[in-house]
This record gives sequence, structure tokens and C-alpha cells, in this order.
Amino acid sequence: MTRTPRSRALRRGATVGTVALSALVLSSGLAMAEPTQEEAQERYEELQQELSELNEAYNQAQEDHAAAEAEVEEVEGQLETAQEELDEVSGQAANIAQSAYVGADYSTFGVLFGVSPDDSLQNIADLDFLSVGQEIVLEDYVGAVDRFEGLKGQAEEAETAAAEALEAAEAAQEEGETALEEQEELVAELVAELAPQPAAAPSAGETAEAAAASGDVQAVLDFARAQIGKPYVWGGTGPDSYDCSGLVQAAWAQAGVSLPRTTYDQVNAGTPVSRDQLQPGDLLFFYSASAPSHVGIYSGNGMMIHGSNPSKPLEEIDLASYWDSVFTGAVRVG
Repeated sequence: MTRTPRSRALRRGATVGTVALSALVLSSGLAMAEPTQEEAQERYEELQQELSELNEAYNQAQEDHAAAEAEVEEVEGQLETAQEELDEVSGQAANIAQSAYVGADYSTFGVLFGVSPDDSLQNIADLDFLSVGQEIVLEDYVGAVDRFEGLKGQAEEAETAAAEALEAAEAAQEEGETALEEQEELVAELVAELAPQPAAAPSAGETAEAAAASGDVQAVLDFARAQIGKPYVWGGTGPDSYDCSGLVQAAWAQAGVSLPRTTYDQVNAGTPVSRDQLQPGDLLFFYSASAPSHVGIYSGNGMMIHGSNPSKPLEEIDLASYWDSVFTGAVRVG
């Protein structure tokens, strides 16, 4: 295992903090009175970023929970092995004790098990007639007890971490859904006419760039386009709904490429490319260069296929409408 339950808990703590902060930010500004057109546009752009950050925090909480559960399962398997070892060594220790105390006028069980394992070992080791081999078996017995207890404590800690991760994921979803309902009303009232509209699909004369895509990339684009119009749902990985990173992951799976689940990891899953060197199929990231909270698939001719938030379905849009202003990087998969 490369990460301890404690480190997972710390990572989850940061995730929960992000979720709570994002939810707080989303709740602010609702009472904005008679905003100007500029204020409404600014608020819409803030909303896009806040929603994407909250969604990726929720995705990370789910990832942490799954990892914690896997760790519990692994430790439980180790506990079974330790129990078998303990049972075997305990039997050997009891046989040695019975042989050593034949004719003694006090209880073997009391000597071995009436005190702690360490004291039992010392009691027997004090007797001169135990062989070196027997002493080794008894030491193994005490070691098995210690390992068993240590693994048991590790399992309990991992179980606690898993429960906390699950609670954090559920809380993120509940807080996010509530915030989204409130913000949908805000968007409808303030930025209906300002929200970027889905751009028309490029005409036959504008598809030269997309047509140059390789077979694998074309499979990615074909799949992504087939999802256009489906709902954006937090944590969605298909087939009926997706979030931004879920769509990217599912689309590239069509080319046999297994991408990570979150934007935080997807940004490191390819070779960085500049904005002016984009090719169809490249992954586009937004808002933060180191920890982007939104991703889309470049489809050629300045267009991107993505899902932005639950107020709109998956769509293919023109980057110049808004997204170029918050673009932070791109990677080429493969």
C-alpha cells in the first residue's frame, strides 16, 4: 500500500474543506439586487467555476472512499492470514508447554494463558529444559500475537476512514444539489440572455481539421458527439448521464485508453500541448493549471465537446464564446 489510512484521512479533510467552502461561495451573492449586465455576466462566470470545483471535489471524495474500502478489504485478508498463523503457533506453544510441564503440580493453561503473551514466554523461557527450537516457536507465537493486534488496529482505522469518506461524499452531493437548485434560479433570472449558447455544428466546409483525426481519435469524437443532449449529472460516468471528467473518461475508453476519473489526475495523463497546437481529441483544462476543475474534448475548428453544469445538457460549443478566457492547459493522450 502506498498511502496509509491517516494520509487518506488528511486528503479527505482537504476535500471536505473544499466542498464546504465551495458550497458557501455558491450560497453567497443570491441577494444581489438589480445587477448590471456586466455584473450578471461576471456572476455567471463565477458560477461556472464554482460548480466545476464543487463537482470535482465530490468526485475526489468518491475516489477516496473507494480507495479506503479497497484498503479495508486488503487488511481483512491479511487479518485472516494472521489468524491462521496465530492459531497454528498457539497450538505449537500449547504442545510445548504440555510436554515441558508433564508431572508439574500447576496448570499449564494458567502458566501460558493466565498472563500476557510476553509474560507467558518469559515464564517458560526461564526454564532451562526448553530447547532452542522450542524457544523460537514460542517467540514466533508472541510475534504472531503482536502482528495480529497491529493488523486489527489498522483495519479498524481504515474502516473509520472509509466511513468518513462515504459521509463526506454524501454531504458533498447533498450540499451541491441544494446549491445548484438555488443557482439555477439565479441563472434564469440574471443571465438567461448572457449565457453562452451552444454553437451550431460546423458545416461540411469547416470540418477539415476534424476529418484529419486518426481512427482512434475519431472513435473518441464520435462517441462524445453521440452523448450530446444527455444530462449533466454530478459524478455521472454514463451511459445515461455524465459530468465533464466522466464524459472524457468514457469517450477515450472507446479508443482503449483508460484515463483517471478526476480532472485533477486527467491533466497529468498525457503530453502537454499549447493552445495553438491543439488537435482533435486533445483534453482541454480550465480554471487552474495545477488542479483544473473542468475538462472538455477538443473537436476541431475551435470547438469543444463537454458538460459544464446541471443547468445544461452535454454540448459542443465554441471556445471563443467564454472558455478561452479561462483555458489553462491541454494534454494529448497517447
